Amino acid sequence: MVPQKIEIMRKIVDTLCHSYRHLSEKKISGKVILVSLCLLYSFESAAKNTESSTKTANSANSIAKSDSSSHQERPDSEFKKKLIATIAKAESSFDDQFDAEVWLYEQATRLAKVAPHIPEDERFTILRLVHQQASKFDLDPMLVLALINVESDFDHYAISNSGALGLMQVMPFWKQEIGHPDDNLHEIETNLKYGCAILSLYLQKEKKDTTLALARYNGSRGQYWYPMRVYKAMRKVWHP
Repeated sequence: MVPQKIEIMRKIVDTLCHSYRHLSEKKISGKVILVSLCLLYSFESAAKNTESSTKTANSANSIAKSDSSSHQERPDSEFKKKLIATIAKAESSFDDQFDAEVWLYEQATRLAKVAPHIPEDERFTILRLVHQQASKFDLDPMLVLALINVESDFDHYAISNSGALGLMQVMPFWKQEIGHPDDNLHEIETNLKYGCAILSLYLQKEKKDTTLALARYNGSRGQYWYPMRVYKAMRKVWHP
C-alpha cells in the first residue's frame, strides 16, 4: 500500500506545483504544497524503512536463498560435450558504445536499489560481464540478472549449505565435468560463464521453454516455484 500512496501523493504534488506556476491568481497556497511535500516525504521514508526491514529479513535467510540451486543434476556425456563446446564460443556483447552506456546506466540504477551492499565499481563489473556472457550464450541478460537476484542477491562469495558457489550458485562438480578443476567459481566472470552456459543448454534441452529450463537449472524439474521466483524478480526489478 505504501508505494501506491507515494504514487498518489506524487501526482497530487505535481498537479499542485503545475497549477501554482500557471495560475496568475496564485489561488493555491504555498503552504498546501509544502504540506503535500511533507506527506510525500513521510510516505517515501516509510517505504524505505519497509524496504530496509525486508532486506534485513532477506539477509537473515541468505543461506536458504543461496541454497536454491544446490540440487543441480550431473550431466550425461552428451550434455558434457555440448557444455564444453558452448563455453568455447567466441565472446560478443554490445553493438556499440551508446548501447552499452544506456543499458549499463539503466541497470546500474536498478542494481543499486536491490543490492546497495555491493560497491559501485563491482556493480558495473557484474553488469558488464552479465551482458557479455548472456549475449555469448544467446540468453536475455535480464533473465540472468533476475536469476542472480534469486540465487545469491549479487554476492559473488555466496556459498549454499550444499556447496553451490558464487553469483549463479554453480555446483563445484561442473568444474570436473568440463575438465577445469582449478577454476574459481567465486570469480565473477568464471561463475557467469558456467551459469550462462548451463542455462543455455537447458533451454536447448527443453526446446526453449524457459520455465522448464529454469526448473532444471534449479534441480526442481516438474515444479514451478523456482521459475516463479525468477519471474517475480523480473517483473518487480528487471522488467517492471
